[in-house]
Amino acid sequence: MAKSKAEPTFEEALAELEGIVNQMEGGQLSLEASLTAYSRGAALLRQCQSQLQEAQHKVQQLNAEGQLQPFELNDDAR
Repeated sequence: MAKSKAEPTFEEALAELEGIVNQMEGGQLSLEASLTAYSRGAALLRQCQSQLQEAQHKVQQLNAEGQLQPFELNDDAR
């Protein structure tokens, strides 16, 4: 799936979402700014959830195709 330039990466969206949460928790935003921030945060949350679901689906496909092997720690890694 190609990403448009307007759509941030998962990491960028998550960082922006965290910033919005911090601003809102700080209680310094006006009502209008809070509503705008909430709307943007909701959009970022949906984007992050969608990207995580897509990644989970890809991992399940790889696992079903037998391309992934079970991960086992050896005694040296413990």
